[in-house]
Amino acid sequence: MKERIHKDVVIIGAGMAGLTAALYCGRMNLDTLVLENGIIGGQIANATDIENYPGFVSVKGGDLISTVQTQAENFGAVVDEFDEIEKVTLKSSPKIIETQEKIYEADVVIIASGMNRRKLPLPEEKKFAGRGVHYCELCDGAGYNGKIIAVMGGGNAAVDAANFLTKYAKKLYLIHRSEFRADEVSQKKLRANEKVTIMLQTEIKSLRGERRLEEVEVFDKKSGEKKILAVDGIFVNIGVEPNTQLFKDELKLSASGRIPAGEDCRTEIDGVFAAGDVREKEIRQLTTAASDGTTAALLAEKFLAKLRG
Repeated sequence: MKERIHKDVVIIGAGMAGLTAALYCGRMNLDTLVLENGIIGGQIANATDIENYPGFVSVKGGDLISTVQTQAENFGAVVDEFDEIEKVTLKSSPKIIETQEKIYEADVVIIASGMNRRKLPLPEEKKFAGRGVHYCELCDGAGYNGKIIAVMGGGNAAVDAANFLTKYAKKLYLIHRSEFRADEVSQKKLRANEKVTIMLQTEIKSLRGERRLEEVEVFDKKSGEKKILAVDGIFVNIGVEPNTQLFKDELKLSASGRIPAGEDCRTEIDGVFAAGDVREKEIRQLTTAASDGTTAALLAEKFLAKLRG
């Protein structure tokens, strides 16, 4: 039988929103647990040069997240990244979060589960996943030193990944089905690199190889031509999907799969808050994730004070 443990606050997700919430909850002497099924820091953990977070001219995502985690832990919050969540029951009082090893009862739940990178929508993706198809340039880029690399995508994440990977690549292709959406500074840096060939209005049609990826077939939508590119690896950055599968039976989700909640981060269930990229909102930045975490934590404390009279 699993051990049952009571917590004032359980935070689901250890990205910027979740860790900021943990920092504030810890400072308010709330018994706080952060559960993380994946990598601590979420999407931002792999960012190499963050230049738009106040207080830093430039900072690595992993360093920034590590600092916030340390702050949260110094105030007593516990971060557990090794006990995967199996089920949540949010409409009960207290709320129930069941992991592989334990059952947690919580008076407040803050959902900050973030986003996952969208998979390459080709039938060969499974065959080559980890064998030439990758989603984390910081994790896997060093394995392609002196190799030919492709990056798929046209937003900031893709262009930043491409700029990072040029330190390893002998040759790099940036392939995107439409036009750039990345900021001009990142584009300019990429265009100036002589290793890089930019292929816009170009679709990837298939992946080829025996045991590992060896080639990609691309289609130039402007010329109508098909080409075969020899590549050793492809790094995919084609958007993200909200990590809300755990909550689909407990909360109404938006058309995009996110959790509806206002700027106060309150959901339709009392004592349940949504913070960061998982919340339905117009602007999703690192700074707004930290803001959501702050808001959710402060209002969680008010909810607990009212609950306890």
